[in-house]
Amino acid sequence: MLNYIWLGLVVAAVLIGAWNDTLEAVTKAAFERAEYAVMKLALPLAGIMALWLGVMRLAEKAGLIQVMARALRPVMKWLFPDVPAEHPAMGSMLMNMAANILGLANAATPLGIRAMKDLETLNPRPGIASNAMCTFLAINTSSIQLIPATAVAVLAVAGSSNPSAIVGTAIMATICSTSVGLTAVKLLEKLPGYRLAPSPSPGLAATLSPSDGERDELRGEPPVTALNWFAWLALSIFGAVFFWAFLRVGFPETLGREATTELAKQNGFLRAVNSVSLLSIPFLLSFFPLYASLRRVKVYEEFVEGAKEGFQTAVMIIPYLVAILVAIGMFREAGGIQMLSNVLRPALNAVGFPTELVPLCLVRPLSGSGTLGLFSDLVKEFGPDSLIARTAGTIFGSTETTFYVIAVYFGAVNVRRTRHAVPAGLIADAMGIVASVIICRMMFA
Repeated sequence: MLNYIWLGLVVAAVLIGAWNDTLEAVTKAAFERAEYAVMKLALPLAGIMALWLGVMRLAEKAGLIQVMARALRPVMKWLFPDVPAEHPAMGSMLMNMAANILGLANAATPLGIRAMKDLETLNPRPGIASNAMCTFLAINTSSIQLIPATAVAVLAVAGSSNPSAIVGTAIMATICSTSVGLTAVKLLEKLPGYRLAPSPSPGLAATLSPSDGERDELRGEPPVTALNWFAWLALSIFGAVFFWAFLRVGFPETLGREATTELAKQNGFLRAVNSVSLLSIPFLLSFFPLYASLRRVKVYEEFVEGAKEGFQTAVMIIPYLVAILVAIGMFREAGGIQMLSNVLRPALNAVGFPTELVPLCLVRPLSGSGTLGLFSDLVKEFGPDSLIARTAGTIFGSTETTFYVIAVYFGAVNVRRTRHAVPAGLIADAMGIVASVIICRMMFA
């Protein structure tokens, strides 16, 4: 499907550009987006990926990934029946989901790419997305998260009296989009057009899931050591320090300190979530190396080995980023989004859908920065506490840039046949939009 979508965007951009006399802008957009894909996305992503893949290697070597996978085995086994319960892909996917839930975008993307690479080791059909890959993409494109931090920040800067009002609506909408996305991906994988033919052989990776010690022995490395009393003492002190930091950031009154005016306006749930989001990255960046060191892992050497993979992966996804971003940029500059908005407006008026939100809804699966710009314009035009602004913020927080996510994640493992990942992602986005409108009308109208 992605082949037809990409071709349609490029051809439509040229035809619409010729009709609207915007071919010069279309040409300029093609070169600008190509440069943006490499210089502003892929290269900066290389450093971030090197950091997180290095940390992930430490977590895997120390056995933490497998511990996480065991803790949520029933849920993960239901979502990903084709993935062995002890496989590293389970832990990688859990780490990505946790980062997304907390709104840690800089961590979520590298962790998601690592999960896709782990899933590829189980894929007997290189170049074709497996059912587990499509399910994982559906979870990512449904944008499940606790706090839509960017949308809340835009409303706060605009002077909203209660910028966190959209937190509850975004959570409800993202639950709807995730539920529908998972249902769609499970149903679509059974349709004749998307069903996979039986594999002649499941492959070694799919049938073999060695334990931590067995993996070390196969690599000729000594197994990691168990934690002794000194290690538990060190981890207890480490945890106590971060708990103190959590109280100081979110609940300073408990330590005899005065809360800021902005913090005092937030309820306990928001304080807790914001504090966890703020402390999550420092915690992970220090806990994983500490834990690995206590289990006698050579942390510096292993971190460097994992980081090497980050740069290689960032280079690998460049062609996919260029392809999708150039097509999207050309279509936008040609006036395609505005034309679609005009075509859909009468039908949406008939069902009571706010037509002011049409451009934002059409751009959302294509461009995160474009959606943010449209959202900011709506806040400025209608006011930060208006129904339109709050609905737009809820949509922003409960949907995702589907085509970007698919291009990056599948590009990292050279998957060209995406099967039902695109329709499942778009269905999740559509449900998130519809749920946002209905929920916000019930809450704020």
